[in-house]
Amino acid sequence: MGSKFKKEGGRGEPAISTASLPDIVFILLFFFMVTTVMREVDLKVKVVVPSATEIQKFKNKSLVTYIYIGSPTDEKLGTSARIQLGDAYAEVQDVGAYIETRRGEHDEAEVPLLITAFKVDRSTKMGIVTEVKQELRKVSALKISYSSVEGITFK
Repeated sequence: MGSKFKKEGGRGEPAISTASLPDIVFILLFFFMVTTVMREVDLKVKVVVPSATEIQKFKNKSLVTYIYIGSPTDEKLGTSARIQLGDAYAEVQDVGAYIETRRGEHDEAEVPLLITAFKVDRSTKMGIVTEVKQELRKVSALKISYSSVEGITFK
């Protein structure tokens, strides 16, 4: 006498469950959205920052306002140094208003912590930088920093 149960064919591999696939895709999407840093400003001036041996990184970049100074990337505008605030060219007298606008974007408690960082091309004359610093003094933006790349120490 045979067994009560009959085997029909061989056993196949069980199907892979795809129920958790949308969760995995969402986690990956969220991870890349959080870790990706978008460039804030399209540079319209050429900036090759000088090198330095003693540098520090900013702890909170959201408190930093950048002022770019260098020759225009568009050669039709000449070769003399220009100021870029945000995404647009500006004049020296526009700096104070720009800093005041940036201060308005922060809480009152953060305003004393705000830093103005200069990204100045290494071939730029210091005169335009001094003029911008004078405008910053008028609006009491006294915390400034110069951006540079880490250089080699010669002994």
